[in-house]
Amino acid sequence: MTILAIVVMVLIIGLIVVYIHDKLQTRHTVLRNFPVIGHFRYFAETWGEYMRQYQYLSDWVERPFNRLERSWVYRSAKGVSNFISFGSEAVPAFVFRNAPFPILDEDKKTYPGKLIGIATGPGSCKSPYPAQSFFNVSGMSYGALSHTAVTALSRGAKLAGIWMSTGEGGLSRYHLEGGADIVMQIGTAKYGVRDNDGNLSEDKLREIAAHEQVKMFEVKLAQGAKPGKGGILPGAKVTAEIAEIRGIAAGRDSISPNRHRDISNIQELGEFINRVRTITGKPVGAKFVLGDPAFLDEWFGDCAENPEHCPDYVQIDGGEGGTGAAPESLADYVGLPITQALPYVAALRNEHGLQNRIRIIASGKLITPDKVAWALCMGADFVSSARGFMFALGCIQAMKCGSGRCPTGVTSADPRLIRGLDPTDKAVRVSRYALKMRDEVEIIAHSCGLTDASKFAPKYVTAMENGVAGFRAQSS
Repeated sequence: MTILAIVVMVLIIGLIVVYIHDKLQTRHTVLRNFPVIGHFRYFAETWGEYMRQYQYLSDWVERPFNRLERSWVYRSAKGVSNFISFGSEAVPAFVFRNAPFPILDEDKKTYPGKLIGIATGPGSCKSPYPAQSFFNVSGMSYGALSHTAVTALSRGAKLAGIWMSTGEGGLSRYHLEGGADIVMQIGTAKYGVRDNDGNLSEDKLREIAAHEQVKMFEVKLAQGAKPGKGGILPGAKVTAEIAEIRGIAAGRDSISPNRHRDISNIQELGEFINRVRTITGKPVGAKFVLGDPAFLDEWFGDCAENPEHCPDYVQIDGGEGGTGAAPESLADYVGLPITQALPYVAALRNEHGLQNRIRIIASGKLITPDKVAWALCMGADFVSSARGFMFALGCIQAMKCGSGRCPTGVTSADPRLIRGLDPTDKAVRVSRYALKMRDEVEIIAHSCGLTDASKFAPKYVTAMENGVAGFRAQSS
């Protein structure tokens, strides 16, 4: 046997060993789904940090999330240090005002949590929800996500002590499997709580409310990536199981109406919220995208005059919010960004005297501690993230969410790709990301002289004149 033949044989055996190793390991979904060749991605990712110093390509140019943002999430989820060397690369749009005498470790306090819903009076419910975390999982439907991804999120949310929203696709057994607190979202098609005609089914609503894990209900008016258009799930992803959960036909495109047919004005919105709360006995909120502030002023005015119409919380989603599929014109050009919408919502809530009645949840590309802390300063009581937790699951921003061919199994419909995502391993990463987020937001709070993140206020952040347009601080 020649030397060349021996070398070739050794290489072949080596590749076989690597192939078997990649298929059996559970930490890296890309390697499980693409043995051997997947290593080229990790090689490029590892050496890219050093090679980019010789190129003109910046870490800030990728969209919709740049490399630095994604790297922070990846490192946090993996439990790797987020310390940096040689100074910051950021060109901040805002900075936090640190205190001359920051909080010592022995003076730090545990985040106290906030109650959502009231137990007595008009608009009360039987089971207000004592939410313990300011950072939680935003709505992502089973169907849009694979069953392994939903399972990992549920388990990870339980480990971290945070809630997760079902998205508009209804409550599945995978949402419940991990034991996490659940927010049941009611979309415009009323998936999961609809009768045969597509109207709200009170019996199904009571059935879902009977689950102890379901802590709140959310009336979805719109989401950031497609305000004015309902959810879209291609027929190829509508399996028999998903069809049964949603109450629709299998194999056909699942396209929600662009609004609730039984909600056409503020009066009907208030009545619907109160109806759901009365039936379920649990807090009810509304998710929307801000376009016309006059609507918000009128809505909050009606809440002040008719407390039984008042939602227990509002989730304001910025126009930069995400989705699996949406028209580009809506995703890019409709709806105020969270940087403008959130201050409007907080100011009008306070103007109408509802700051102790309506909690505010902010969402829309808030995946790193700086932006979460900014949102809390601007008046948000909570922040929810979808894409941040997708990155924690292993999403590589392949931009194939609606195709069913996501290479990491997060939004896949292909069973082979879905098998690559190990829920046990990814649940730990989801938990690590949430806990690291809370830890670093608290670090910012302590630097500002605050004992915990519940004390954030507008005066602790200020805009930078030469920063990216959009982030603005309110005067104290």
